[in-house]
Amino acid sequence: MHKLVVLYSEPVDPGHFRDYYVTNHLPLVRDIPGVRAWRYSFDVAAADEKAPYFAIFEAEYADADAMTAARNSPEGRRAAADVANYATGGAIIIDYPVQDGTDCSPWSRG
Repeated sequence: MHKLVVLYSEPVDPGHFRDYYVTNHLPLVRDIPGVRAWRYSFDVAAADEKAPYFAIFEAEYADADAMTAARNSPEGRRAAADVANYATGGAIIIDYPVQDGTDCSPWSRG
């Protein structure tokens, strides 16, 4: 599996961000081909301080090639172009292959 994560900084108008994101942006995300699952939150927290991000989005793909194809599709390009309409604080996009965490044997060795 491959994951794409978008970390959104505090926008100029948080109310506009929330409304636009749910009403306009997420419907674009639903149309992107190859996305296995996606989720988002406006309730980003940090352990002992103010969270450095306002919102987070994550999407799962079968692999890096599927993610690249999705991002390069007309639907993916449309969603990417839409970010400027609400993310006035900027966005950081990262992606990575997900490793299975069920085998914890390296940590259990004494």
